[in-house]
Amino acid sequence: MQLKKIFLRICLQFIQDQNFIENLWTEVERKYSEKGRYYHNFEHLESMFLELDDVTAYIHDYNAIAFSVFYHDVIYNASSKSNEEKSQRFAEKHLQQIGARPELIEKISQQIIATKFHQKSKDPDINYLLDADLSILGKETEKYKDYTKKIRKEYAIYPDFLYNPGRKKVLQHFLESESIFKTAYFQEKYEKQARKNIASEIEYLNLG
Repeated sequence: MQLKKIFLRICLQFIQDQNFIENLWTEVERKYSEKGRYYHNFEHLESMFLELDDVTAYIHDYNAIAFSVFYHDVIYNASSKSNEEKSQRFAEKHLQQIGARPELIEKISQQIIATKFHQKSKDPDINYLLDADLSILGKETEKYKDYTKKIRKEYAIYPDFLYNPGRKKVLQHFLESESIFKTAYFQEKYEKQARKNIASEIEYLNLG
């Protein structure tokens, strides 16, 4: 999958200056290629787009969702609690520069901020975005283990005695949710395996 082609295609619907779009892309590419991004990188975005490809018929505004995928983790610092807000402002700046309508910018802003708490929304598009973002939780065991290792590397600044309780709290929250995934499609596809993976990781963390 060529992320750049997707980015160019959606931007060209708003502005025809390809050199300018290239510059925007370079900024996005630089952010996702930063040192220390073991999971929150272009591979994560590619995975999200692949998941969303299967539900495009249910998505009301694909352009908005696509922009949200590109920008939801554009600012990422494991020690920060405001990554989503910073990513939202970064996206807003770019979207204004290509002449996106205020209502579209507002929609994308809401979608990006929604990835902070992953609460079920009345907006189906947000729910599909959130489910694509969390789809890794329901992947086969080895892929999930690889994901947990990458996340741990991103949080390498924290020793186990700080990381493990924080990670368990996040995982326990998922298990206590009525459903990890918000949409019927992703519940059917990943819910059972996600719960199995998360329970297994909690058990592993308890041994640490």
